[in-house]
Amino acid sequence: MKQSNIFFLIICTLLFFSPATAQQNSKTFTGRVLAGGEAVAAATVSIDDQIVHSDDNGYFKFSNISGTTVKIEITVVGLDAFKTRIKLPAETTDPLVFNLQKDDKKIEEVHVLGRTEHQEINRQAYNIVAVDAKALHNTTLDLSHALDRVSGVRVREAGGVGSAINFSLNGFTGNQVKFFIDGIPMDNFGSSFQINNIPINLAERLEVYKGVVPIWLGSDALGGAVNIVTGNGKPNYLDVSYSYGSFNTHRTTINSAVTNSAGWTFQLNAYQNYSDNNYWVNTAISDLETRQFYADARVRRFHDTYRNETVIGQFGVVGKSFADALLVGINLGQNRADIQTGATMETVFGDWFRRGSIVMPTLKYRKKDIVKGLDVYLNANYNLGYEQNIDTVARLYNWLGQYIERTAPAGERSYSMYKFRNNMGVGAAGLNYRINDRHTVSLNNTTTTFDRRGSDELAPFNEAYEQPRKSLKNVLGLSYQYSTDRWNATVFAKDLRQNVRFSEAFTPGGDASQPLQYRELDMQFQAFGYGLAGTYFIQPSLQAKVSFERSYRLPDPYELFGDLINTQGNVSLKPESSNNINLGLSYVKTIAKMHHLHGDINLLFREAKDFIRPDLNPNGTQQVMRNLLDVSNRGIDFSLRYGYHNNFTIGFSGTYQNLRNEVEFEPGSTRVSPVYRDRIPNIPYFYGNGDASYFIHNLAGTGNHLTLTYNLLYVHEFFLAWPSQGGLKNQIPEQFAHDLTATYTLKDGRYNIGLACRNLFDNRLYDNFMLQKPSRAFSIKLRYFINK
Repeated sequence: MKQSNIFFLIICTLLFFSPATAQQNSKTFTGRVLAGGEAVAAATVSIDDQIVHSDDNGYFKFSNISGTTVKIEITVVGLDAFKTRIKLPAETTDPLVFNLQKDDKKIEEVHVLGRTEHQEINRQAYNIVAVDAKALHNTTLDLSHALDRVSGVRVREAGGVGSAINFSLNGFTGNQVKFFIDGIPMDNFGSSFQINNIPINLAERLEVYKGVVPIWLGSDALGGAVNIVTGNGKPNYLDVSYSYGSFNTHRTTINSAVTNSAGWTFQLNAYQNYSDNNYWVNTAISDLETRQFYADARVRRFHDTYRNETVIGQFGVVGKSFADALLVGINLGQNRADIQTGATMETVFGDWFRRGSIVMPTLKYRKKDIVKGLDVYLNANYNLGYEQNIDTVARLYNWLGQYIERTAPAGERSYSMYKFRNNMGVGAAGLNYRINDRHTVSLNNTTTTFDRRGSDELAPFNEAYEQPRKSLKNVLGLSYQYSTDRWNATVFAKDLRQNVRFSEAFTPGGDASQPLQYRELDMQFQAFGYGLAGTYFIQPSLQAKVSFERSYRLPDPYELFGDLINTQGNVSLKPESSNNINLGLSYVKTIAKMHHLHGDINLLFREAKDFIRPDLNPNGTQQVMRNLLDVSNRGIDFSLRYGYHNNFTIGFSGTYQNLRNEVEFEPGSTRVSPVYRDRIPNIPYFYGNGDASYFIHNLAGTGNHLTLTYNLLYVHEFFLAWPSQGGLKNQIPEQFAHDLTATYTLKDGRYNIGLACRNLFDNRLYDNFMLQKPSRAFSIKLRYFINK
């Protein structure tokens, strides 16, 4: 996209939103929403065609009201709707107080019905979806499988519990989408703390940003981000759960906090995962003894055990004049994972494994109105943990668990006990200044360091392990927001810098008989990104959004230097860039207090340069990241949900993305590329979800509730290789996954029982390079929760 077109788009967007500024009126109206004497936050308040939401203390304010008598409506989940006509005071007075009554038919659990609980989040101009994780706390889901139900999202796994994943959001995959926990980048959390081993109970809410990412997240994401909002805001609570399931899978979670009247607080999150992962797969095998070949044999995985334990502790003060929160903490964790396959199922291992740990001191500080209108925050952490790759057994395995001995010393792939520390640190600081009700300026700076150091006791004198592998990245962002009751717009800019240091091996004079020598190299990169986001409420129930970003993503250290397991490093990678445009409409409506409608539709346009995507290395044993010169994507995602009273919900979502190779001429060639305009391989392009839930309230006693849920996942068939390359175009077939869950809560959620069946019909499910996902699985979860 040309620079002139970009600035034309920015000007047109601002002009699109500008008419509302012409309606200036000196009249204002303030009020407060209470229920039982307590302030009600996030209540939806509408006057004619204007909408606002109450703040944390229940207050709301309208500006530019015309007329002397208006119709006011106040709604909030669990309380009776309030409607009346009022006469506006002639001059500013104390806020009018509105007392709402409890709805006797209150929904006891919020089940992804719409946006009511998260309206403040979804009022943002960014294309964001907020998932209420609390509604899933009685399930056995981890964070990755909860996200897999969001439109535009595909979570692709290499296997079962604890396996490597590839997160995809509207065509962007892997590290092109960034993850945060309470706004803190997760780049340096290591293998012991990943979204597919974090239990859903750790989160209160999942925020999925599609396309444009706000600067306060401090990210170099190419096209999206996920922010995990934890439940650490509750002052005193205890949440304990245990689940057991197929393939000898055990999960335990403990979340708690204790806060005294002086503001001292201690917060603890701990969880454990264990699974044999010995599920059934269908694959080609060769009997090493009889030499008989089986083209499509059904066998169990036999070397895929995974376990991890993690403890997150924080201690400090909250609610002080100098700090809303000042917390120091430590994240401790360890994991061990057997490695069953390589990048494809053609290779099978029986002894190779990896292990790792996380030892991460943390610091968090935040304060609203440190001076009037100025909010500040600071987050810092440093991971001192290690990762180790252990491959010392000289054997060749097949899928029957049979093996033949090889000449020692050797491993199944690399003969290694390489142990390394990535020494990764993250520091983020930001300011948010509200000039007045309409103007806000924000500044954020995030710095990330990486310095891999390691050794191998099997090769103590290998100079390769002593060579530098370092990276220093800095992202500085500045934004300005203009907001009214009906619309708001944000413009922003980002300065991105990266320095990478590594060594290159060479032989003097090109003489292969000479010992290898090393020379240090430096790579530097700087870019300037920018964008805008705007939203406008056409009607109280209909919201339009538009956003644009010129985004850059700097290569990740694991892409540059490899993970020493299934990803080979590639230091020749160049940063990737993209022009991202998002257009969206959202409709939320409640009819006669009985029928709840919620619909979203979003159009996306992407033009990416130097697009980084996974490929197989020459011998097909590992993935390697490579640049494509030019990739385009045109797509659409949608969601539609209907709820009847508090008894039934049904919803559908779908995604279509058309990623195409736009490289017409390969470098150095005058012939049109044979894969020009081909669909990008090994990326699903059409997929969706459907779900339905039925709620039975006060079953066998007041405060006891039963929820029955069905979920369907669909993925259309897609190619593993370039479609134009006839003999290579293996296909991953069309897939359907059916899941059933039943949860029973007693005593208004204090005691909870959950039952689940995943992949009900035992269908074959595939992901990266046809690595099969688990077969049919059953699980049960017991949970106790108390909040004071």
